[in-house]
Amino acid sequence: MACKFCGPKLSLVGVVLSVWGIIQLTLMGVFYAIKAVALLEDLPLGGEHETLSDFISEVETGYTQNSHNCWIAALLYVITLVISAHQFWLNNRSSVSM
Repeated sequence: MACKFCGPKLSLVGVVLSVWGIIQLTLMGVFYAIKAVALLEDLPLGGEHETLSDFISEVETGYTQNSHNCWIAALLYVITLVISAHQFWLNNRSSVSM
């Protein structure tokens, strides 16, 4: 038997926030993957660079790392969506049967 630990309102909020998080983080991951210039300020860059090629290599590494981080966070939101949707289904199923 499945266990309910969220009420109907909390599970609905979890579903809505998860959908929004998945959309936003997936798009941000795509924009980091295509190296959008608008996101350059959000890269974790060091202070001084010896050559231009060192700077370019660090920027490309930062874009790749941030895109992977966004996609991992989006996958965590997928897990939250599945749990919240299951809780929402359990709450609606039990309220209909009563």
